[in-house]
Amino acid sequence: MMGFSCRHRSVSLLIFLIFVVLLLNAPAGRCGCYKRIFSFGDSLIDTGNFARSGPIVEYPFGMTYFHHPTGRISDGRVLIDFYAQAFQLPLIPPNLPQKDTGLFPTGANFAVFGSTAMPPEYFRRWSHDVSWACCLGVQMGWFKEMLQRIAPWDGAKRQILSESLIVLGEIGGNDYNFWFAARRPREQANQFIPDIIATIGSAAKELIGMGAKAIVIPNNFPIGCVPAYLSGYKSNNRADYDEHGCLRWFNDFSQRHNQALRGEVGRLRAQHPDVKLIYADYYGAAMEFIRDPHRFGIGDPLTACCGGDDQPYHISRPCNRMARLWGNPSGFASWDGMHMTEKAYDVISHGVLNGPFADPPLLRSC
Repeated sequence: MMGFSCRHRSVSLLIFLIFVVLLLNAPAGRCGCYKRIFSFGDSLIDTGNFARSGPIVEYPFGMTYFHHPTGRISDGRVLIDFYAQAFQLPLIPPNLPQKDTGLFPTGANFAVFGSTAMPPEYFRRWSHDVSWACCLGVQMGWFKEMLQRIAPWDGAKRQILSESLIVLGEIGGNDYNFWFAARRPREQANQFIPDIIATIGSAAKELIGMGAKAIVIPNNFPIGCVPAYLSGYKSNNRADYDEHGCLRWFNDFSQRHNQALRGEVGRLRAQHPDVKLIYADYYGAAMEFIRDPHRFGIGDPLTACCGGDDQPYHISRPCNRMARLWGNPSGFASWDGMHMTEKAYDVISHGVLNGPFADPPLLRSC
């Protein structure tokens, strides 16, 4: 029995070693650039992790591209899908459904709906409850567990990361969203910015230390143009709005976050000149269809496609099978009042992949 057991373990070890060699030498996408994409973030790039641990998303979610719900909080593809397709990789699977068994030869997505950059205990000092516990640190923990399982040796880990693209966010937006949704004093949200930026920077440094050589770090969207904000902070003072109908204060706030993040990316570049650190300007890319929606076939960019009958933002009902669809999602930028349509994500991803809304443009990072 002992001899059989030893031979059995030897065969198992041999099979495992062969798998690791095959994994490390798997062909890259046909563009010859990145073999894998690993992504972190929130609902803007969640491809099914929340559907694993929370309510199952129903039709009309997924109606445009997949023709059925997939766990994406959109009518179709989200940003990470467009990045994968641009590098001619399969769509990146969510981590949680295969957390303990998946081999993830072309990458994995750790983003989850409702995620924050900071952990829930961070906000308790302000008596602010962020009950959803999935933060960037939790996602990083899942990532390390996955990496240890598929590549237990340090050299194998470093090789996998050196051949991969990391998409670090967008993350941090919900830290502000939850604060503003609770109608807490909005000026106080400025005090979160340095800590959120430091947390994102720390995660990037940790990934670099593990062997990452290419990291996309996206900024925050113009939240003053989001229908949920426009409805929740509706004002009778015309000075509160810009020329596009967006709330000035909230867009200025997003830009303060983005300016701090750009500075952090600059510091990381100075410290790690051998790493490709790509600053993705989601704010600027989104403002393209805010300023000139008809150029992209969009009607009113400040109105939700799926929701209620209230005017003008359509967010009096949650998006579900009972909600009203106001038309073809391809004519809208906002899907449900908080998340975007596939059309909007397509426009943003094009600006990040090809420029000018990434430094450097993502496709040129090869």
